[in-house]
Amino acid sequence: MAADFSITHAAVGGVITFTQIGCALALLLLVPLGDQMDRRRLVRLQLVALFVALLGVGLAWSTTALMSGMLMVGMLGTAMTQGLIAYAATAAAPGERGRVVGATQSGVVIGLLSARALAGVVADLASWRGVYFFSALLMLVLGLMLLRALPAQAAPVRRLSYGQLMLSMLTLLRQERVLQIRGMIALLMFAAFSVFWSALVLPLSAPPYSFSHTAIGAFGLVGVVGALGAARAGHWADRGFAQRASGLALILLLVSWLPLSLISHSLWWLIIGIIALDLGGQAIHVTNQSMLFNTQVQAHSRLVGCYMLFYSVGSGLGAIAATAVYAEFGWQGVCWLGAGMSGVALAFWALTLRYMPDNASACARRPPHSCAAI
Repeated sequence: MAADFSITHAAVGGVITFTQIGCALALLLLVPLGDQMDRRRLVRLQLVALFVALLGVGLAWSTTALMSGMLMVGMLGTAMTQGLIAYAATAAAPGERGRVVGATQSGVVIGLLSARALAGVVADLASWRGVYFFSALLMLVLGLMLLRALPAQAAPVRRLSYGQLMLSMLTLLRQERVLQIRGMIALLMFAAFSVFWSALVLPLSAPPYSFSHTAIGAFGLVGVVGALGAARAGHWADRGFAQRASGLALILLLVSWLPLSLISHSLWWLIIGIIALDLGGQAIHVTNQSMLFNTQVQAHSRLVGCYMLFYSVGSGLGAIAATAVYAEFGWQGVCWLGAGMSGVALAFWALTLRYMPDNASACARRPPHSCAAI
């Protein structure tokens, strides 16, 4: 990519930056539309737009076209992913919502982890442009599948203007206790996640391992095991054990840093640690979403958008902190940082237990009218 556009390798990092900006914009501007429009129609429109954006990146002839295309890919890809999670939650029966969210979220994580390995193979065979052409083809196939598979959903009970829709997100952040508490837990959890994955390349690319970036990326596939196991957390939430599942997952997240700190002794400790980290982190993520989706049924998309903003902040802070700590204290410092963040998340969960419902259904303790859309 750097050679095609005659830019430095450092400048190629702007591709990731523009994609992340697109992700943040999608959470604020596009994901909430699911509460205002027919979700099935919205998903189809976004799929077509994402197909065009991926083709545009593959055909990009200038740096400006490339960055603009990546901005759109980040926006539309995020809107599609989070929109489908909200779609699935709304379509599910209340007693099965956690299980459905768990299965959907596990699919998202497995897809992300698998995409890293698949992109490397496609890039080796057909260059970086081939990755985006292949992705566009996959979106075309997915669109044909969703065209027939997506069930119809009831129209929104109350229609808001776009401005009112945006302002209502501020209302949710200010008033919805489940969003506030579970969002903060998500921020701390994703910060710990980001600390690990941002810093992992540093010790593995140095002696005695000196692994390539492709080999290091392959360790992400180990996380598939954790993602599959975490789907069970949604089932526990449906049965009223969301808080118990959260506590166990946060303890596992904290404990995972012990084997991760032993990376210099054996790579098996790294693999065990990754499985534990992903299992704990994804279980928390699924439980958080299950509890959120049982608050205000007519605001699922806005709740997802607000919740994932906590994720974005946590991921960004974790990435910044990881490189700085590694430079000063090495891998052990990174592990202490991650364990500290995990410990704070566990303590925050314990301290806020009295402010949260005992089960996943927050609406069960509210008058019926209070669960309507804001």
